Amino acid sequence: MLKIKKGDTVKVIAGKDKDKEGKVLSVKDGKVIVEGINMITKHTKPSMANQQGGIVNKEAPIDASNVMVMYKGKATRVGFKVEDGKKVRVAKSTGEVID
Repeated sequence: MLKIKKGDTVKVIAGKDKDKEGKVLSVKDGKVIVEGINMITKHTKPSMANQQGGIVNKEAPIDASNVMVMYKGKATRVGFKVEDGKKVRVAKSTGEVID
């Protein structure tokens, strides 16, 4: 189970986009796609969905180990704790429940 979920605000801690922040759009196989981070240019052929084709800018996946969850404006590590029979995410810096 990953410590990052769709909709989280994260900060990039390694790579070409270091220190940038964004919202997680999707999480899959240990990789995350973050809004406005790790942008690539993709050449697309014309199709029924995209009549024009051409060059499209889009986000590429980045490894989940290269991002940290932002909680109350600070990047923090995430742990787990069982409260009332439910497993919840906890900010390691403050000990508060994230969700």
